[in-house]
Formats: sequence, structure tokens, C-alpha cells
Amino acid sequence: MSRVLVIGAGGVATVAIKKMAMNSDIFNDVMVASRTKEKCDKIVGSIKGCNYKTAQIDADDEEALTKLMSEYKPELVVNLALPYQDLTIMNACLRTGASYLDTANYEPRDRAHFEYSYQWKYKDSFEEAGLTAILGCGFDPGVTSIFTSYAAKHVFDEIQYLDIVDCNAGNHHKAFATNFNPEINIREITQKGLYWENGKWIETEPLSIHKTLNYPNIGPKESYLLHHEELESLVKNYPTIKRGRFWMTFGQEYLTHLRVIQDIGMASIVPINYNGQEIVPLQFLKAVLPNPQDLGKNYDGETSIGCRMRGLKDGKEHTYYIYNNCKHQDAYNETGMQGVSYTTGVPAMIGAMMYLLGTWKRPGVWNVEEFDPDPFMSQLNKQGLPWHEILDGDIEFEK
Repeated sequence: MSRVLVIGAGGVATVAIKKMAMNSDIFNDVMVASRTKEKCDKIVGSIKGCNYKTAQIDADDEEALTKLMSEYKPELVVNLALPYQDLTIMNACLRTGASYLDTANYEPRDRAHFEYSYQWKYKDSFEEAGLTAILGCGFDPGVTSIFTSYAAKHVFDEIQYLDIVDCNAGNHHKAFATNFNPEINIREITQKGLYWENGKWIETEPLSIHKTLNYPNIGPKESYLLHHEELESLVKNYPTIKRGRFWMTFGQEYLTHLRVIQDIGMASIVPINYNGQEIVPLQFLKAVLPNPQDLGKNYDGETSIGCRMRGLKDGKEHTYYIYNNCKHQDAYNETGMQGVSYTTGVPAMIGAMMYLLGTWKRPGVWNVEEFDPDPFMSQLNKQGLPWHEILDGDIEFEK
């Protein structure tokens, strides 16, 4: 029997836990832990016949994490908490002999900056301990990286150009809301853009580069170049990539709200003194915005996320587009959560499955594209995120 500790009780964790329960032959002993135990109890209580355990934990507290892991003795810890907490959880895993999986790379709490180097430094420690750490096993990062790995294995001899494209064409019928943790979401979007071209990183002003892209079953949407973490590992693991970029869609109303939030200082992560109490404006904003977990009921439309590639096979140039579309209402009907939580939670569950089955079990710290993509890709089709591919179609690559 394999024990799994899931840390987190948000929308992504809710999806992952419910999908684990649907695969109870593999996930037969699971503990769900979060800062607020009542949230864990609510998730587990909503699953008919579920006997998963729950616990209270502060994921910033390495000693408390170590104590909980020492008592429960998980084989794998699935980190669905905040990116700030990645390193404390990894430290506790090393101290207690547990392997590790997350969906987003480490981000310092006091600086809007994220990169894999913080976690890559743990490679030797995990290898020496005989433990596996699987990084970035959501959708993007996660499935997009596995899509790239799949293309490198089956479609191309050499991937030269990569565009990761992320469209949310859903409508939650709120004036302004974010689809995942507002604090993380706004920090990510307001950073400077970054892309890889001809062996170097090129920085851009936030949201300054954009163009209209067409998405399957959705149509044209204005898409903005962002800095996104999976590019960092993909250009390292696939050095033939000459240019790698990440694009995400935003509506004009969303961008107007975002600009006002920035202009009035509410996107700041610098603490201020208010009535004798220190608060962080962005954290206060998070407290008054709609909870992403509560968006699903009235959310319609769908997401479309995938990879557009150009490269060589047998000396000839080809294009390839591999993607998934996910309807928000389908996700809600199955798990009670909207499509953005679903597209992250399902891959986290599949990654944990790959580890427990021994398919993705290798001492060290690894990004998902460094494992065999085929068994994961097979599970995507079985677990609710079927993928589609277009070979040598018009995928809007500029020459």
C-alpha cells in the first residue's frame, strides 16, 4: 500500500483528490493536509465512501511538516500549496525519506520572481537519498512540457521553434476574478515578459508583445507574451530550440481592471503600515476578490492549451500542433471545480500515479519532460483531458 500526502485544499487540490479517489486502486491511502483542516474535511467529505485522512499543517513550518511526515510516513508528497512553500516541503521530504511532486516552481515571497534554479540545487541531495522530485506537473508547466517531449520522441528529429499557447475562452460572469490563487496569478502576469531566441533570454515590458491567434473550437483571441517557467527547462533539455515563447489570452476588461489595480498600488507586494498593522496590498486584494474555487457553478466556455512547433524530421521541415480543450461545465459537473483547476489537478494526479506505478521513479530532481511521455499521454485520454494533434497544418508561425 502506497501512502500519499497531499498538501493544499484549494481548487487544484480538490480536483486532484477527487481524481485520486476515482483511481482508488492506486490511491488507496491518502492524507490531505492544509492550514485549515476544515477545508480538507470538506473535500474528503464530499467524496462518497472516501476514507482519506485529513490533518492541519502550516506548509511554511518545516518542523511541523517533518513531524507530520514522520508520523504518516508517505511515500510521495504532492505539493498543491503555494509556490513560496516548495523549498520547506522539499526539505521536509529529505528529512523523512519521502519523494516529492509539485505543479509550480519556487517563488520567493518577497520578490515577484520565479525560476527553477532554486529547486535544481536539490538534485544531488535527492539523488543521494534515493528520492524522486518531479517538478511542474500541472498543465503549463506540466502537460505542455510532456507534449514537447512527446513531439521530440515521435514527430521531430529536431524541434527548432516552440510556442506554448494558453487560451481561456470561459466566462465566469464576475466583474473581475482570477482563475487560480489571485496573489500568484497577478504576480505572474505583471512581471516582465521573457522568451528564448538564438541562445539567449530576451526581456520585454509586461504584456507589451501581443498578437491575435486562432484557437480550436474557439476562434481568434488576442494573445500576450509572458514569462513562464517551463521554457527554462525546455530550452535546456532540448537545445535545438532556436526560439521558445509562451502566450496567454486576456480580455480587455480583465486588462483594464489589472491596470487600475497596478496604478492604485494594489498589486504591490511591499508591506505597508495600515492602522498600526503591517499588510501586503496584494494579499489584501486576494482576500476581497472572488475565490477561484467558487467560480465553477456559473462558468461556461472552455480552455484551449497546447504547443505549436516547427522543426525537422528526416531533413524536411514540418509543423505540429498538439493541444487539449477543456469545457468548464464538464469539469464542474465531474469535480465541482472550473476548468483551470481541472487542467492542473488532473495532471498532478497522473504524475503521482506515474510515480507510484514506478514509471516515473528515478532518484534526483527532474522536470516532467525528462521522463517517458507515452504512459502519461495515455492517461490524459483516460482521465478527462484528451489531446488532439495537427501535423503540417497552418499554425500561424511567422518565418
